[in-house]
Amino acid sequence: MSSGRGPDQTKGQSGIFRAALLGLCPQCGERTLFEAPARVALKCTHCGIDLGELERGGRFAGVLTALVAIILIMIAYGIEETVRPPLWLQAVVWAPLTVGIVIFALRLFKTTLLHASYENREDQGE
Repeated sequence: MSSGRGPDQTKGQSGIFRAALLGLCPQCGERTLFEAPARVALKCTHCGIDLGELERGGRFAGVLTALVAIILIMIAYGIEETVRPPLWLQAVVWAPLTVGIVIFALRLFKTTLLHASYENREDQGE
């Protein structure tokens, strides 16, 4: 652990949110987990850990995105029925909000799975 920070700092609920927001590597704690907003890097550029090997659950990312979309559609429909804002206002609000929520949900999901996979691998002594 070359940076003084380690995976222990990302344990627990608040730690995993921080790791997802900042894209912290499970091994060294550097901001190298994501190479794009919601795409896990294949390898940590700081410590060299193979992140592609740890990433599991990519198939479930589509299911997560669909669930988030359904929830957001239900909320938008409820707001439409109660407040009836103009269409332009809904487009201005919902487009960036949807993109932001989906990206954060994917980052949180992928970070949680990746950190759990790393801890599981560590527990097995690999």
